[in-house]
Amino acid sequence: MTIKNFMKELNGNRVEGELIKTVLYSLITSLLTFYILYIIKFKQIPDFMIKYGFYIFLIAISYSIIIPSIRQIRAYKELPCMSGMMVGMTIGMISGFLTGYYIGATNGMFTGSIFGMIIGITLGVINGKCCGIMGIMEGIMAGFMGGIMGAMTSVMLLNDNIKIASVIILAVSAVILFGLNFMIYKEALQIERKIKESYIITIVLNIILITLTTWVIAYGPRSVIFQ
Repeated sequence: MTIKNFMKELNGNRVEGELIKTVLYSLITSLLTFYILYIIKFKQIPDFMIKYGFYIFLIAISYSIIIPSIRQIRAYKELPCMSGMMVGMTIGMISGFLTGYYIGATNGMFTGSIFGMIIGITLGVINGKCCGIMGIMEGIMAGFMGGIMGAMTSVMLLNDNIKIASVIILAVSAVILFGLNFMIYKEALQIERKIKESYIITIVLNIILITLTTWVIAYGPRSVIFQ
């Protein structure tokens, strides 16, 4: 089973054929939600877009590449043990690292670490449970480490091309998540789809995540270096 087969399946009838749509729906939902929040609330904050617009845009992209994996995993519901462990570890680490990184870049290491851990552990556990307790443990451990490491990395890069590093980190994360999509496709090739759902969950999840994230950026605690 090659990447070429997987790429063809992106236009197929399996859940993989819904991944590209999920990316687009996620990104549009996140950006539209942020625009509404900005007009209603955040516009009143001086220089909000200048200070935080770049990071919020990257956060929106981050959620748009994480959520398709969640949809793919939910569709099969159960995966073999080793695959489930990789799912919990990858989703927990990437979601924790990226959210911790971007919040760390705007609010500091403490807020970034806590927020990254919450998002990483939550998504890691929800998706890792597809193989039972081992996947759940992997999700907790990866989310825990990813949140702290992401926040620490951004704070260390504050005076050293942090915006360039942000784009590179997002690109590498996208490649990792693409690899996860391919792995799930291979492992679930002989598994029937258990859950077929609309895009409502995708849209609601994006609204919740982008709202929480932008609210923390705007009103969350800040380290001394940001005051």
